[in-house]
Amino acid sequence: MYEPNDSSSAPQPISGIHACQVLMACDELNPTLEFLRSTLGLRIDAIFPADNPSTAMLSGHGLSIRLGVGLANGVKELRVLCDDPYQLPAGARELVAPNGVRIRLEASDPPILQPETVQELVLSNLDEETHWNVGRAGLRYRDLLPARHGGAFIASHIRILEGGPVPDYTHFHKVRFQTIFCRKGWVRVVYEGQGEPFEMHAGDCVLQPPTIRHRVLASSAGAEVVELSSPAEHITVVDHEMLLPTTATHPVRDFNGQRFVRHVAKSAGWEPWRIAGFEASDTGIGAATAGVGGVRVIRPAGEANSRTQTHNTELCFFYVLSGRLEVVVEGDRYTLTSDASVTIPGNTRYAFDRYSEDLQLIEITLPDKFLIGD
Repeated sequence: MYEPNDSSSAPQPISGIHACQVLMACDELNPTLEFLRSTLGLRIDAIFPADNPSTAMLSGHGLSIRLGVGLANGVKELRVLCDDPYQLPAGARELVAPNGVRIRLEASDPPILQPETVQELVLSNLDEETHWNVGRAGLRYRDLLPARHGGAFIASHIRILEGGPVPDYTHFHKVRFQTIFCRKGWVRVVYEGQGEPFEMHAGDCVLQPPTIRHRVLASSAGAEVVELSSPAEHITVVDHEMLLPTTATHPVRDFNGQRFVRHVAKSAGWEPWRIAGFEASDTGIGAATAGVGGVRVIRPAGEANSRTQTHNTELCFFYVLSGRLEVVVEGDRYTLTSDASVTIPGNTRYAFDRYSEDLQLIEITLPDKFLIGD
């Protein structure tokens, strides 16, 4: 008997498979057979016995059905993916076949649903009691925004424990905004239209514009990244056809209003930041998204300035890369050290008060530009 954790006795792939068939029961064959044929456009592949048919096999749209009189444990519902079922009245998006099976019409390319942002002050510190979820491909996920700002955002600190090849596949995400910052080690990735695979090292980051195909190829042991996406729940779609790298390169191609960005830390420039006493390395993501979101690395430069300020942004997220920082929010003081993060809601009074000379922060804001007040 095969045991799930026993790799030595794992079942071998079955060859010669032509289709996978689902069972569907009915009391009378012809009414449901005609419904599936005329309404859903399925074709009849076989029907028997000839003198008094009780079973039919149908196929179409990637589905194979064995429809039979008196079958047990047949499907009770089918989801039919259509171009735009939302143009139909709500009552027309669900049909009932003569055998009682429900047919639900859903979009094959569902739109991005962007929940209304619900802001709150969120602090996350890394310590011995920090919980890490085991995610896809054995990656460890630390949740930096548990309430998701009402579902509008997700922020994760991700660890790759074992180095080497990554069992990934060509895919893309349906998102409004998505950025990945390499925290430690290196990760080798490849992107549609962006040339040969490249390595992201600590301090590098990318903007993954909506629908750009990409794939993670390999990583160093112990590599870490910080990822922020909007909305929190978004669809990942596998592309079975595209091979990466692509033969053609399109470095400035528009992907749903955004351009791919690869920011390399070792060649970055620095300019004064919006808070006096600091300077920022702008990744160029603000320009590439036409202002949807911005990403910068912040460090002290000159005399400290602890002036209180507010902003009207939808998201203002800081992640400590190194050093120590004290943040005063509405009169309450919080100490942040390496790998801590803070998300400050709009129209909230805050100040950077005391910090070490080796302080470095990631700043991620949506939108890229916003109003600032004292």
